[in-house]
Amino acid sequence: MPRIPLLHSLLAAVFVTAGADAFAATYEVGPGKPFVTPSAVPWEALQPGDTILIHWRAAAYQDKWVICRQGTAAQPITVRGVPGPAGELPVIDGSGATTRTALNFWSEKRGVIKIGGANSPTDTTPKFIRIENLEIRHARPPHTFTGFAGTTQTYAANASAIYVEKCENLTVRNCILRDCGNGFFVASSDALASRAIVVEGCFIYGNGNAGSIYEHNSYTAAADIVFQFNRFGPLLTGAGGNNLKDRSAGLVVRNNWLEGGSRELDLVDAEDSVLIRNDPAYAQTFVYGNVIIEPAGDGNSQIVHYGGDSGTTANYRKGTLFFHHNTIVSRRTDNTTLFRLSTNDETCEFRNNIATTVAAGSALAFTNSAGTLNLSHNWMKPGARDSHGTVTGTINNDGTTVFGTSPAFVNEAAAEYHLAGTSACVNAAATLPAAVLPTHAPLLQYVKHQAAEARPANGVRDIGAYELPPPEIRSVTRDSEGAHVTFTTVLAAPYRLDYRDDLLTGPWLTLQGGITGTGNLFTVDDPAALPLLRRFYRVALTLP
Repeated sequence: MPRIPLLHSLLAAVFVTAGADAFAATYEVGPGKPFVTPSAVPWEALQPGDTILIHWRAAAYQDKWVICRQGTAAQPITVRGVPGPAGELPVIDGSGATTRTALNFWSEKRGVIKIGGANSPTDTTPKFIRIENLEIRHARPPHTFTGFAGTTQTYAANASAIYVEKCENLTVRNCILRDCGNGFFVASSDALASRAIVVEGCFIYGNGNAGSIYEHNSYTAAADIVFQFNRFGPLLTGAGGNNLKDRSAGLVVRNNWLEGGSRELDLVDAEDSVLIRNDPAYAQTFVYGNVIIEPAGDGNSQIVHYGGDSGTTANYRKGTLFFHHNTIVSRRTDNTTLFRLSTNDETCEFRNNIATTVAAGSALAFTNSAGTLNLSHNWMKPGARDSHGTVTGTINNDGTTVFGTSPAFVNEAAAEYHLAGTSACVNAAATLPAAVLPTHAPLLQYVKHQAAEARPANGVRDIGAYELPPPEIRSVTRDSEGAHVTFTTVLAAPYRLDYRDDLLTGPWLTLQGGITGTGNLFTVDDPAALPLLRRFYRVALTLP
């Protein structure tokens, strides 16, 4: 099954190409290249189509800069790391970093790479910016840097690896963002909303400040923002922030791995931007295809918070969180609560998800208290309860929950959450609401780590973040006992095997003889099937 590639082809030489309106240049940085460090690049003069290639070297680059220029859809401005011989990403280290003196920008203390907000170059709203293949670290106290004026300064507690003051059409791809106050930060205001942000294939972990709840792995406020194929790991030891905290309109969180944080997802109100609050997409949030892991004893026992936290309830999201085809695993031995909906004006459509705990089923609660929660076709342990407290909202459960002692993962101990063929989650999902389709159908699934692949099409969809692939014959041999058929998936007997010839000239046939075997090697003793099995086109295994 093909994976979705996240690394783009890399350019190897300095070149200049003529565009319709301007020249696009490539600036190569690194050992033996025209530019020794990123600070040598003329960031203040970038043009549409310019590409900065930062080559890996054994020592980290100690540089910081601002991007305050505009690319176009056809000619974005791209900052791309060129990995080392073993795939190592070039490291941009904020600790001890020096800023190019030709730059002049405010909020120097807020990030290693800043986007938007400058005097030199002249201030503008950056557009069509790409940042790829870089490891960016060490933007928080006690780390210091040398600013453009030559003075030594200490990073702010809420500094970020990438600090976006304002930007439109930004893609951050295949980056490692770690050991900062916030790993990734996007701001918006009443005057201007950052918009069209994509974060994909990144590893964001180890951020926050010990003893503080105000810094997070990711903290964003934008109009139209997508997180996909990322690995969100635990925060800095002792940090009390959330893993993914967001105040956006049009938020999509799909096919990610989220592990740890006070809450894995904290989706609250856009307290600083009336533009975001007035955006029609503010009332709809889509979270699907994610693996969400709650570590034992980690922060808040709630997995998802949706609505608001500013205290001004008129500004809360007051919409619907569409939460489907996720796999939630709580390793807590005490209670776990899936959702906190801030007020009764917030709704969650909770459909086709696995929610399992290492504790007994009664340790899992659907909701904290308020809001409307609609449940359909989810898998849980018996005993799951409405709340560990008092329900002040509404829970609508259509009675289709699939209960069991285990969802039957391939290997839960190894965090391998694909389904085994014996899982009751197979072919047990429901049709999704009309508001979800077709844009947010679960067409992909996460690949460990930081990649994705097509979610197999196998009849009725399965519950959870992964789809059991259809059985596929890998080999067929024949001896005096019959035909031996090796499959890619393991299903427990009893089942039926149907087959058809490779030219599709005949009808589907069902084996009439016995089928015996263990693992993925089975013996078929139907003599009539042997000629077709040796030159099969398609087979199907079906549980009776």
